[in-house]
Amino acid sequence: MKKSLVNSLKSFGKLRLQINHASIIAFSALLLILFVAFTIRILPIRWEIPAGTVRLSEFDPYYQFSLTRYMVQNGLFSPYWPTPWVNTQQWYPQGLNMASSLPALPMTTAAIYSIISFIGINIDLMTFAAFVPAVIGALCSLVIYFVGKDMGGKPVGLLAALFLALSPSFLQRTSLGFYDTEILGVLSLLMFMFLFLRAIDVDRTLNSSIKYSIGAALAMAYFITAWGAAYFMLGLTVLFVFVLLLMKRYNQRLLLSYSITFGVALFVATKAPYISLSYLVSSAVIPVAGMFIVLCVSELLRHNPSAKTRLTLIVASLAVLVGGFVVLWQIGLLQNMAGKFISVLDPFLRSATPLINSVAEHRIAGWGNIYYELGIGVLFFLAGLYFTLRNPTNRNVFLLLFGLTSLYFGASMVRLLVLFAPAFSLLAAKGTLGILKPFYTLLKETPNIAIKTKRGLARVSKEYSGTAIFLVFLLLVTNLAFSPQNGGMPRVYGQAYTPVTISAASLPIAPSAPAEEWINMLSWTQHNLQATTVVCSWWDYGYWLSITGNVTTLADNATINATQIENIGFIFMANELQALKMLEKYNATYILVFITIGIGQSSTGTTYVANPGGFGDEGKWVWMARISGQARDRFIENKFIDSNSAWIDENQFGTSDNSTGAWIWNDKGKNSTIYKLMSWAKQTWCDEAGMGYIVPDQTGVQPTYFKQAYFAGLESSFIETAQKYGGIIPVVALYEIDWQKYYNDTSPTS
Repeated sequence: MKKSLVNSLKSFGKLRLQINHASIIAFSALLLILFVAFTIRILPIRWEIPAGTVRLSEFDPYYQFSLTRYMVQNGLFSPYWPTPWVNTQQWYPQGLNMASSLPALPMTTAAIYSIISFIGINIDLMTFAAFVPAVIGALCSLVIYFVGKDMGGKPVGLLAALFLALSPSFLQRTSLGFYDTEILGVLSLLMFMFLFLRAIDVDRTLNSSIKYSIGAALAMAYFITAWGAAYFMLGLTVLFVFVLLLMKRYNQRLLLSYSITFGVALFVATKAPYISLSYLVSSAVIPVAGMFIVLCVSELLRHNPSAKTRLTLIVASLAVLVGGFVVLWQIGLLQNMAGKFISVLDPFLRSATPLINSVAEHRIAGWGNIYYELGIGVLFFLAGLYFTLRNPTNRNVFLLLFGLTSLYFGASMVRLLVLFAPAFSLLAAKGTLGILKPFYTLLKETPNIAIKTKRGLARVSKEYSGTAIFLVFLLLVTNLAFSPQNGGMPRVYGQAYTPVTISAASLPIAPSAPAEEWINMLSWTQHNLQATTVVCSWWDYGYWLSITGNVTTLADNATINATQIENIGFIFMANELQALKMLEKYNATYILVFITIGIGQSSTGTTYVANPGGFGDEGKWVWMARISGQARDRFIENKFIDSNSAWIDENQFGTSDNSTGAWIWNDKGKNSTIYKLMSWAKQTWCDEAGMGYIVPDQTGVQPTYFKQAYFAGLESSFIETAQKYGGIIPVVALYEIDWQKYYNDTSPTS
């Protein structure tokens, strides 16, 4: 043993570490990209430091946080087993079944948090959850480096990592506090792409392909349990394999890898909480089984059977595919995709569904959205498509399909631009390197290119190549680090340097200091109301009120019950008596509205006028009218309203001034509950904080059966808000329902 150890040490002493400058530069560049990817994502912490706590951004992350907190307190499987957790503080009175939640994100976070807590690292759970997106965003940049490296070498990998790290849509979804399902979805998507493309590589050993196939299967299973958009990658892979068959690139390795990957992936995924065996018969997963049959037929046809046998196999396969589909459909086992997934395929369906279309991130992406996402990088993206198409290897075929399909889905729904970000990064990287390659070659070698001039032949000097490379570098710098159209501020910096939504009071601005209005309101409800107190609000604010404010709400961003959202829309758009009739059904004791006020100078110049800011319910009431208008017949049938006073959309409540764009409320509109609640909150602010020279554009109408409980924002004067919020004034108004007065006025003996 001693002799063996001595020989080992001698052998080690003979080793010479071979480190070349290119490897050092590549490794250093990758570390720098990862550092930038992480640090730019935590820039919003500036607005969290004064409060001493880091909050989550937007609305859905609070849902994921509540699930994570429950797992930390009660065990990883507690929301699902032994009994499903029904959160009665949400979607009152039926509650919200939290067992109908994808488990990957909260379970992963809860497991890691429990480990670091066990080893003695004390950190607040919400703070920990807020940093998770930034960490995963950096990890995605690392994984796409390896994907790009396989597709075109280290330069492609490095550029792809840089582009993804600074992609506006991906940056928004992985910044501090955006604790939602997309972050793990993109990570597992990239992991699957990397592993599966290696698994089908015929140059690898059989043992290596099997290992990569199992790895790809686990990545896909993780994707399925992390994000509903796993349907996209399932469909994309089936399409990719089908295209390979059309290109006559079938081989046994493809059948083996495909079978192992999807067999293991679907087996593991269906064992996870929430994902049941019904997932296997959903309309998006059925093609996976169909493609497996097609691959088996291709394997049989590979042995050159007779024409009769070939025809028999094809007909039998078609019969099995069509027959199986018909049988599943007839016996009711074939599950349809959710409406929002179908509306991605056909975005025009959303125009007939106001509930889906009311969400800004569900709308069709205009050319402005796409250009803002790509910038001048669109040139390199198009070049990448060209260079990739010129060299149709298996990896490049997959990348082409990935780029084109994700671009379609990103254009179909703004939210899915995050799905397009990895494809864009890889294609733009290949395009950049493809453009630079000939010029770089000229710099390294003596140029043999000649151009014809009036004086004869002239040689192209290396300076021209250097100039071309410098111009490409300048375009990239302009796109990523310096934007003249933004006054010199980088686009990505402007996207990253914004506070989390609640610290901006849900305003699309970056205030000089944290906005306290929503924070104060949630603190007030938490300390002054009971957890069982029912507060009615528009569904946008449901998560904040129930999870942070610790009260019971009627609806939230889960939008699981369209009927209840229609009822809430009816409450706000109906008059007070009609609204209270519906509120009585829900045992509500409070109702909340959120308004924003913009200040403009009067025509005389002597006073200032408070106008609707457009960022609160004064901009959302239109959707309340449209969504509740869809249930017009139901409200009439249930005698909540008569046909004369019912409505279909916002046009029954007023008209829009064509010259100014301002909404002119008619008598019916001014008698609606939402108008009274908003106008009285604005009037109250003008009376208390307007310093006597700010008047509302229209005198507020005081509600009869709703009395002021707590208005957050009255303590902020116009001067203070002008300095902090750029003149936009947020007011969160909580009213208590005066049931006693209502019963006194409506009782038969009164």
